Amino acid sequence: MPMITASPDVSGRAELAPAGALFRGLGDPTRLALVRRLARGEARVVDLCTELGLSQSTVSSHLACLRDCGLVDYRAQGRASVYHLTRPELMDLLAVAEGLLAATGNAVALCPTYASPTTSDPIAKESAR
Repeated sequence: MPMITASPDVSGRAELAPAGALFRGLGDPTRLALVRRLARGEARVVDLCTELGLSQSTVSSHLACLRDCGLVDYRAQGRASVYHLTRPELMDLLAVAEGLLAATGNAVALCPTYASPTTSDPIAKESAR
């Protein structure tokens, strides 16, 4: 994928589509929690469910999304699937994002469009149960 850089051609939206898909894939708090957990090492689905307090169907659907994006993969271990990150660069990206969040203070959290998770967020829904 080409690097995202400032370009005089602002209308080149098609070039930005892959980056947009990546950020949409990472834009879900459940998927971010899964990525953060998998950064510590591989894990079985059942362990991810227990650690994150989420149902198996929720975890599996989010892992499928991350797998489709090429960010995680799994190996069979008996009847279990053991997941791991495929790209260590993902952790660099998240570290830069955390630095950006720290630098902007509460601006993102106060953004009326993209503020804190809502009840449509699976983690928020399952935590409320």
